[in-house]
Amino acid sequence: MNAKHVILIVVGIIVLMQVIRIDTVNPEAIPEKDFLNITQAPPEIAQILTTSCYDCHSHHTLYPWYAQIAPASWFLKKHINEGRKNLNFSTWADYTADKQISKKEDIIEELEEQEMPLKSYTLIHSDAKLTDDSRQALIGWFRELEE
Repeated sequence: MNAKHVILIVVGIIVLMQVIRIDTVNPEAIPEKDFLNITQAPPEIAQILTTSCYDCHSHHTLYPWYAQIAPASWFLKKHINEGRKNLNFSTWADYTADKQISKKEDIIEELEEQEMPLKSYTLIHSDAKLTDDSRQALIGWFRELEE
């Protein structure tokens, strides 16, 4: 098999991969269940959360152009599914009171350890990067919610 055959096979596989599409339809977002509505988040906090967290952790995902190209789309969908499974701001009201407390503690820890937003996400979505001030604002606000 020569290089031309290998290239044709690789191109054929990539083309066939495009047949397997991801679902880019967001589940219904019920405002009464949403974290920002329930907590009456101040506008500056709501803006930070919307920009830096809601794409992966809510039913308000804005799918970028590369969500249409496999295998990047598969990686993206897996990320979103995992993000929503771990924390979903759109279904906040469905969490028990204990679960909400636990989630807030987890959020504070992730922010303090600079684990969120993921570096792989902020590489492409630079507007989602948290400054030290915005990170501290979120941590402070989540601590206030715990009281």
